[in-house]
Amino acid sequence: MSTNAKQIHEPGTADGWHGVIPSTEFPVEKDRYHLYIGLFCPFAHRANFVRHLKGLTDFISLSIVMPYPKGDAQGWPGWRFPVSDDEYPGATVDHLFGEDYMHKIYFRADPDYKGRYSVPVLWDKKGGTIVCNESAELLRWLPNAFDEFLEPSLASIDLYPAHLRAKIDEITPWMQSDVNAGVYKAGFASTQEDYDKNVVPVFATLNKLERLIAQNGGPFVLGKQITELDIRLYATLIRFDTVYVQHFKCNLGTIRHDYPVLNNWLKGLYWNVDAAKASTDFKHIKENYTKSHYDINPKAITPMGPFPDVEEGVEDDWAKLKIGGVMHPAVLKCRI
Repeated sequence: MSTNAKQIHEPGTADGWHGVIPSTEFPVEKDRYHLYIGLFCPFAHRANFVRHLKGLTDFISLSIVMPYPKGDAQGWPGWRFPVSDDEYPGATVDHLFGEDYMHKIYFRADPDYKGRYSVPVLWDKKGGTIVCNESAELLRWLPNAFDEFLEPSLASIDLYPAHLRAKIDEITPWMQSDVNAGVYKAGFASTQEDYDKNVVPVFATLNKLERLIAQNGGPFVLGKQITELDIRLYATLIRFDTVYVQHFKCNLGTIRHDYPVLNNWLKGLYWNVDAAKASTDFKHIKENYTKSHYDINPKAITPMGPFPDVEEGVEDDWAKLKIGGVMHPAVLKCRI
């Protein structure tokens, strides 16, 4: 392994890979890189959204693990690839190596790796190693990594534009902590006290986002330009009514009933931004949570609803929307 490669991952540790394209180790080349994802995972969803939004489907090939089973309580043996592309709709075989489990991809890059076998993973086919398996890092540099190959309309899409970076950097930490990760803190709480403590900030933050998007006038979080904030938020809110309300007990409110602005924002992305719908698979999403979290849902029954998955009818005049929110006393007292 080269010196540069050691800088992005120390062999035998639980740390992930932190490579960047372009770099000496990972130059910009068409069809050199391969993305491993699960359509169920909100963090892998970010990378797949970018892949579609920036027109990279012909530049970065793709393999998709099945949404379940995940394995034992420690996550072993982890996510599995189908034996054929017909075994589970939307999942694929491992197109690179024909492996049966995702952990074997990790061991190809580092036989002594001791961390989690998560998705997404961006693989370098020439270098024979992982470029990056950190979704936040991929979201930051992947959108512009291949701009020199793209037509101007795609190359001009900048999810971290200079004039909005201060706002993005201000919002990202509390959005990540209290919404993107917040639903998991509530959903995996093992005591009533932990659940009560963690579910309240989720809705306090949704209330704050409802007001923020209304103030900025839509159709995106910061106004007229889509940014990485929209992708971060979309990957969570597209799962909210579908799984987090019932499965993670985040049921103080729903997006479609209690948050008119957030619901309009969500509908606008799903129906008007092709990459959003193209990267979303509700069967994978619902069956992952309900059929792989046995301690939460031991009978693995997947609810039929909500219906529809995403409501239609996007309101273009944002001034017509009434600002909503959850008015639970604990939520109103919470300061984010």
